[in-house]
Amino acid sequence: MNKEKIKKNKQIRRRGRIRVKVKGTAKRPRLSVFRSNKGMYLQLIDDNSGITLASAASSEVKKTDKKEVISFELGKIIAKKGLDKKIENVVFDRGGNKYHGRIKAAADGAREGGLKF
Repeated sequence: MNKEKIKKNKQIRRRGRIRVKVKGTAKRPRLSVFRSNKGMYLQLIDDNSGITLASAASSEVKKTDKKEVISFELGKIIAKKGLDKKIENVVFDRGGNKYHGRIKAAADGAREGGLKF
């Protein structure tokens, strides 16, 4: 296998290990992170009923040179949307990514916006 396939398989295995442990409920939804090369997407998900309660995409943020800054602002946006729906506590699902860089910036932005996890 080539390096890209190996890297993707490792990420899928990490995601599976995380999803076994992390479950979202109506009172404490799952803050799911999807990161691609071009953008980033955050969702608040109730796993019991399979409903997305709120979502935010990096296209909603004013573009800058630093991807970490965009991720931080995106975290603040999802926190505001969650607080508007009276959601304060969440569980963090990093989606198989390492807690580093853009993922950490999004989590820090959500914490600064008022979410607790």
